[in-house]
Amino acid sequence: MTSLDKPTEDAQQDSRAVTEAALFEAFGGVRGMVETVVPGLLFVTIFTINKDLHWSAIAALGVSLLLVVVRLVMRDTVKHAFSGVFGVAFGVVFAMMTGNAKDFYLPGMLYTLGLAIAYIVTTLAGVPLIGLILGPVFKENLSWRTRNPGRKKAYAKASWAWGLILLAKCAVLFPLYWWADTTKFGWILIALKIPPFLLAVWLTWVFLAKAPAPIDVFAEMEAEEKAEKEQAEKERAVAVEGNETTAARHRREA
Repeated sequence: MTSLDKPTEDAQQDSRAVTEAALFEAFGGVRGMVETVVPGLLFVTIFTINKDLHWSAIAALGVSLLLVVVRLVMRDTVKHAFSGVFGVAFGVVFAMMTGNAKDFYLPGMLYTLGLAIAYIVTTLAGVPLIGLILGPVFKENLSWRTRNPGRKKAYAKASWAWGLILLAKCAVLFPLYWWADTTKFGWILIALKIPPFLLAVWLTWVFLAKAPAPIDVFAEMEAEEKAEKEQAEKERAVAVEGNETTAARHRREA
């Protein structure tokens, strides 16, 4: 890493200050966590009371759509709410097709398993998934891969943390999916929604807070464009001055 690429100490301090905010932005923050939990919580609550799969599914899907509408009315980002709607919709379809209320949770469990594998495989491949997710948030894109090895190492550690935590969660849930009754399984799954997520986010913050500051590639591109414009203006000024000098010489000769 050259001296131009090396993040300054001030930039590193600024990076630590914005890391927490960036993580909340990337993963939805408190509101995103609430939107993740509420549909499943409503589903298991209604099913615990009346054992009615249809009403439980309709309520879960309805509240997911309501959360999207609220975000649209408030002109807020809807990506986390929309992802929640798709997850709930897949769960509803699975449960309705099989008639088994536990299958409402199966798509989310399979997604969690796939995500855990993705974190591990991408890290082994040298492009840790957490870096691909957070790179644009920190305005560094993929610069950490070749120009900021300390940051790449932090992303690798964070991706390992996410992968292993999600695998551990799957190791608990999949056996319970087969052995536990629907009500108990639903409450256990709800209880395991947030704590593993918070642990992974906290570990990511710890790793990134100690890492070198991100290289703002957008600022670099803007600086390069500005320098090119200034150079072009200088060249035009020199050309104009040269033309004026030539014209003046021709007038003297005439």
